[in-house]
Amino acid sequence: MAISRSGMGKQLLRPGKVKKVMHEFKAGTLKSSSGTPVKKKEQAVAIALSEARRQRRPRRPKRAK
Repeated sequence: MAISRSGMGKQLLRPGKVKKVMHEFKAGTLKSSSGTPVKKKEQAVAIALSEARRQRRPRRPKRAK
């Protein structure tokens, strides 16, 4: 039994992070990596999904030297 892609995406994202970024966009305080304010909704969505994906990724522990 295969898992649909649309169902997987909803499980892997962090809705709270997406909501926070979209709130920043609507308030006009969301900035891109270059520091310029974001003006397009599509760019805000891309930033939100990228940050949610980055937050979900497991981190490897640093090795002690």
